[in-house]
Order: sequence, then C-alpha cells, then structure tokens
Amino acid sequence: MKQLQERGTLGLAFIAGLSINGTFAALFSSVVPFSIFPIIALVLTVYCLHQRYQNRTMPVGLPSLAAACFVLGLLLYSAFVRAEYPAIGSNFLPAVLSVALLFWIGIKVRARKAQVTE
Repeated sequence: MKQLQERGTLGLAFIAGLSINGTFAALFSSVVPFSIFPIIALVLTVYCLHQRYQNRTMPVGLPSLAAACFVLGLLLYSAFVRAEYPAIGSNFLPAVLSVALLFWIGIKVRARKAQVTE
C-alpha cells in the first residue's frame, strides 16, 4: 500500500509540472491558444499534493524523486508544445533532458524498490 501512495505522489508531481507549464503557456504565450483546463488541473493537483503533505510523512528520498517528476513534467510539456508549434524553437534540448531525467528517475525508483525488499 505504501508503494501505491508513493507512486501517487510522483504522479501528482508529474501532473503538477505539466499543468504549471500549460498554465504559463496558456496565459502568457501568444502562440498557444488559451484553455482553462491547465489552470483547473494545476489547482487540483496542488490541492491533492498539499493534502498528502499534511496527512502523511514523506519517506527519505521521495522529495527528490517528486521534484524530478515535477521537472520531467515541465520539460515534457515544453517539448510537446515546441514540436506542435515550431515557431517557438527547437525541442531538442527539452527532449534530451527529459530522457536523461526519466532514466535517472527509473534508476532511483529501482534502487528504492530494492532497498524496501531487503
């Protein structure tokens, strides 16, 4: 059950990264059309993360993984938007950083899983 809660926290951090970048793009970018849905997603994910933070203690190492998932969400949204609207710029750097960060997260999660089973 504890692993499911940790995955939920990591998933919420990822969605928060996606939605904060989507909100920023919707509000301040003239290339990306406005949508209310990233704002709604941002409010809901921040509320859920705040409730998790208040009601449960975070295990050692989980805050760094949550921050990495948040940054992964930021980078992936940036890469997708730049692929859809090439006038903004190249998506090479966000895509490469996303893949590197995804591998780092995978290594850390696998190490945590091995540490818990011992």
